[in-house]
Amino acid sequence: MLHACCLLLPDVPSVLLQFVIVVVDSTDRERISVTKEELYKMLSHEDLKKAGLLVFANKQDVKECMSVAEISQYLKLTSVKDHQWHIQACCALTGEGLCQGLEWMMSRLKSR
Repeated sequence: MLHACCLLLPDVPSVLLQFVIVVVDSTDRERISVTKEELYKMLSHEDLKKAGLLVFANKQDVKECMSVAEISQYLKLTSVKDHQWHIQACCALTGEGLCQGLEWMMSRLKSR
């Protein structure tokens, strides 16, 4: 389940809400639809209308996990037009892929 903590904090200035980072459990095919629903709710929030989207596809080291392409397809990321987005394969246990995702985010910040 997604935790939209920034939306629960009304005192956070909207200028600070420049990115949404979503971590998807690539092994959890049953809840990907819940992730999609919550993701689109967040992206439609007024304070996040210009926010970039970084999706980490976690647990890519686990056999039978969904691929980055599958997750992108399930989440319909190609239909996200109002937000720059990136999906990054990762493994939280080893840190693999985390730097690449954050580097994408930093490059978006520099180009603004």
